[in-house]
Amino acid sequence: MFEVIKTEGRARRGVFQCAHGTVQTPVFMNVGTQGAIKGAVSAHDLKEIGCQVELSNTYHLHLRPGDKVVRDMGGLHAFMDWDGPILTDSGGFQVFSLSGLRKIKEEGVTFASHIDGRRIFMGPEESMQIQSNLGSDIAMAFDECVENPATYEYAKASCERTLRWLERCKKEHDRLNAQPDAVNPQQMLFGINQGATFPDLRVWHMKETAKIPCDGYAIGGLAVGEPTQVMYDIIDAVEPHMPQDKPRYLMGVGTPSNIIEAVARGVDFFDCVMPARNARHGKLYTWEGSINIKNEKYKLDRSPIDPECRCPACQHFSRAYLRHLFAAGEMLAMRLAVLHNLYFYNSLMARIRAELDAGTFAQFRAEYSEKLDRRL
Repeated sequence: MFEVIKTEGRARRGVFQCAHGTVQTPVFMNVGTQGAIKGAVSAHDLKEIGCQVELSNTYHLHLRPGDKVVRDMGGLHAFMDWDGPILTDSGGFQVFSLSGLRKIKEEGVTFASHIDGRRIFMGPEESMQIQSNLGSDIAMAFDECVENPATYEYAKASCERTLRWLERCKKEHDRLNAQPDAVNPQQMLFGINQGATFPDLRVWHMKETAKIPCDGYAIGGLAVGEPTQVMYDIIDAVEPHMPQDKPRYLMGVGTPSNIIEAVARGVDFFDCVMPARNARHGKLYTWEGSINIKNEKYKLDRSPIDPECRCPACQHFSRAYLRHLFAAGEMLAMRLAVLHNLYFYNSLMARIRAELDAGTFAQFRAEYSEKLDRRL
C-alpha cells in the first residue's frame, strides 16, 4: 500500500497504492470541494495539469447534491468523471468552523446547514457512511478541530473525544467496507492527530492514535492562524511518533515554502485551497516568487506568467492578456489563473520528488524555500 523508497534526512520519497491508482509522494492533492475545482476546472483538466489525487469534502457533498445521490450515480469517481485517487475530508473542519451554528456532544455534532439552516447531525458513524457512499479511496476520520488559541483543558478533552471517535470510525468503516454493495470496498481510513499548539498533547494524542490501525495518519488543526514556526515545531514534535510505514498527511497546508519545509520534516501528503483561491484573485506563483497579475506593469507584458511553465495558460497567453481578462471580469481569467497555479504546485511536487531521487533535496530547499514565498 505504501513504501518509502528513499530518504534524505527526514524527507521521504514514497509510492502509495490504492484502488484507483498509484501515487508518487510527496504529493499535493488538488482541492475540488464540491466535486469540481473552483474556477471552472474539470476532472479532465486535472489530468492535463499533473494532478495525482483529487480531494472533495464530505460536508458539502452531503448537503448538496446529497451523498446518496452521488452513490446512485455510481460514486464520486463516476459522478465527476475522474478515474484517479480521491480523498474525502471527514466534514469535521467545516462543521467545527460553524462555531455559532453547532452543538458538540459525545455522540457527534448537531449543526445548521450554511445553505438553508436546516438542522443536521453528524457523528463518526454518519461521516463514515457518507464517505462510503461517495466511494473515495481515502476516508478521513471524524475529528474535532479546535480553534487556536485554545485552553489546555479544552484541547485535552477534545483530543480524548477525537480518539474515542476514531475508534468508532474504525469500527464503522470496517463494517461498511464488508458490505456486498460497498461503492469502494477497498476504501482506506486515515486517523487525525489533534492537540492545538500544545506539544505534549500532540505527542500523547499521536501515540494513542497510532495504536488504532489506520492506513495513514494526518496532522490536523494547523495553519489556522498560528505562527508558521509554531506549525513547524508541532510537526517536529509529532513526526517521530508517526508510524514509519504509513503515509503522513499535513492537512490544509500551504504555501510553497510551507510544503518544502514540511517535506523536510517527513510529511508525504498535502492539500490546500490557497493556490486556487489566490489564483482567482490574481496572485500567481512562479519559480522566482509570486506576482499580482492585476498590476498596471503587466498591461503591455508579452511574456507568459512564468517562462519556465508549460501549463495551458503559459503555453498560449501573455501576462497582458490575462491582466485584461481580470480587468474585464471575464471568467476565463479565473480558469487560466487556477490552471496555472495548480500546475505550478503539481510541478513543485514533481521537482521535490526528483530532487529526493537525486539526493539533492537539501540544496533545493536552501535555494527555493524562501525564494518561492517572495512577492515580485
